[in-house]
Amino acid sequence: MYRLEEETEADWWEVEALYDLCFAPGRTALSSYRLRDGVPKVKDLCHVLRDGDGILAAVIRYWPAQVAGKRILLLGPVAVHPTRQGEGLGGLLIRESLAEAARIGWERVLLVGDAPYYRRFGFKKLDGVEMPPPTNPERVLGLALRPGAWDGVTGPVEKAA
Repeated sequence: MYRLEEETEADWWEVEALYDLCFAPGRTALSSYRLRDGVPKVKDLCHVLRDGDGILAAVIRYWPAQVAGKRILLLGPVAVHPTRQGEGLGGLLIRESLAEAARIGWERVLLVGDAPYYRRFGFKKLDGVEMPPPTNPERVLGLALRPGAWDGVTGPVEKAA
């Protein structure tokens, strides 16, 4: 039994500790973090998943950004505690948050990740959308929450205005 809740300020330290556990040291040096610096999270889409004892099992965050003046959602990071991996919790967080993003009016989502994993959620490689270096262009993936939302949207990914 798990509880899906909006992330609160009180969750911050615990969420950051889970990210530190799940990702390599220096994760904050990645280019996606430059797009997040000084930009508030999309609060309605940042969720924690806790078990029946209140222990943090998984987390997902989203940030606003833009490409060619069009607003986009930058998905990530998403993390599942190593003892809970393989239970489908990451997929649950992704599906639930994407449905909520569409419901509240977002049109397009971008992430930097492994295409074989994210393909199951509808993500595909974005041609002509450039993350700040150093980012492997093969890992720049997008999802249109509204048909055609990525059509003609190309250029560098920038901080939200």
